[in-house]
Amino acid sequence: MNDCIFCKIIAGEIPSAKVYEDDEIVIFKDISPVAKIHLLCVPKEHFAYLSEMNAARADLLGRTLEKIGKMKDRLGLSEGYRLVINQGENAGQTVHHLHIHILGGEPLPWGK
Repeated sequence: MNDCIFCKIIAGEIPSAKVYEDDEIVIFKDISPVAKIHLLCVPKEHFAYLSEMNAARADLLGRTLEKIGKMKDRLGLSEGYRLVINQGENAGQTVHHLHIHILGGEPLPWGK
């Protein structure tokens, strides 16, 4: 997508503080963190909603979650972390490219 900020980050057109990248995903620091550790995990394939899932995207999301779990210590999340996927305007989704917020590094309150 030409106007998608995450697609531009993936393409290297916009700088980001990347902490991990492979052929399928990129993980970078959120520019407006709400926790001591606030990362975004973004699949390189552009799609916005879970309702757009197909078998290939479901497999990708499964591999993504597995990767986050295996990397938790490297990401500083050994004491626990929260994963959040916002879906739609009412849920707070501001970038319409599916992404997973990874929050941790401190005790997290429930909710906002």
